Amino acid sequence: MAADNTDSGNKLPITAGGKLATMLDEEDDYDRDSLNILPLSIFPFENESLRHARLIMNAHLESVVEVFHDKQSGSGQLDVGEAEKEFGPMSGGSRTDMMVLRALGSLHSYDVFSLRYSLRELGIEVNDLEALKLSDQRVKQLTSYMKDFTHPLIQEIYGNEDVDIQNFGDVIALFKNPDMGEARKKLRIMADKLGVDLADLPKFLEDYGDIFLSLSYYQQCLDEIRPTIKDFLRSIEEIQNNPQFLHNINLMKTCRMMHRTVGGLMKALASRFDSFEESTRNMWHNISAEKFREVEAMIESYHTTIGGELCSLSVKMDAWKQHFPNRRTGGPARRADFLMTDIRQGIENIIEIERAGPRPKKTMPKNPKAISEEAPCGANPVDAADGEPKD
Repeated sequence: MAADNTDSGNKLPITAGGKLATMLDEEDDYDRDSLNILPLSIFPFENESLRHARLIMNAHLESVVEVFHDKQSGSGQLDVGEAEKEFGPMSGGSRTDMMVLRALGSLHSYDVFSLRYSLRELGIEVNDLEALKLSDQRVKQLTSYMKDFTHPLIQEIYGNEDVDIQNFGDVIALFKNPDMGEARKKLRIMADKLGVDLADLPKFLEDYGDIFLSLSYYQQCLDEIRPTIKDFLRSIEEIQNNPQFLHNINLMKTCRMMHRTVGGLMKALASRFDSFEESTRNMWHNISAEKFREVEAMIESYHTTIGGELCSLSVKMDAWKQHFPNRRTGGPARRADFLMTDIRQGIENIIEIERAGPRPKKTMPKNPKAISEEAPCGANPVDAADGEPKD
């Protein structure tokens, strides 16, 4: 049991309390913005211990209940089966709690966008819908990504004539404009071009911003792990070309499978984002609310697939980066050992997520065996002719 270092006779100074509150807020934001962390406090669990725990995706791509975590003690984890014994009916706990926990443990990602879809499908409620939104800080970080999606809308409706409306924030600000007469006039222009009632415009803009915020978030997550993936694939090639390992059949087979899976998934993700971009560009021509709803439904249908793939990749690449933060850390033997003992574990989950996901008709392959062990060494599953995934 961790030692209690608090002094029950004295309150924390205001400054210390302020710093503590800030640290807790930052941790809450980090959890909410993560692909692989789910604070169980957002659910109405009857068991108080569960409400203080988190579900996390570990390095083997298994969902585990983390009952404590700190720098001194590390992370205390239980798999879902162990958690049922600890908190379930056998220990006086709630059967409903365990049903919800098992359902949450089956999800492939805990990002807020795929969670909304999954929780809706599962019929699981949360305490506060705000918990299923990105933190304000993360939204600010995505501003540059969002411009690619919001600026064309502004240009399509207002062109360059209105100097007061240059970005999506300017449109939202119209609803707070003290000059309601002028603001209403500009909003009416947008509503007319979209073919919606003025009263429905706020909901449209909220949904428009949110769906493209999800794309911006996923794109940023992909960009963040891209350098580590390049290092990972390069390391695999070095292992394959090292005479020391040429007769290790199991290692060579694993290298081929890992290069094919990770490299191919990068290309599949790039193809999806290209498809979304193409659909979005087509939407700008004679834009309407109906066209947007079609694009919105198409993008939303991919949330759980993209979220699951990015969660799996980020967890694996974070583990790789922690062990090999640069090219000078760890030689081929050490990297080969980590590949076999840690990175390989659970990789089949990524393959299943990709196979189960929906596919656009034009840009994505229809073959469910796109990621298979039959492709040649280094080939991508989407296009076996390429050896290196394109950025």
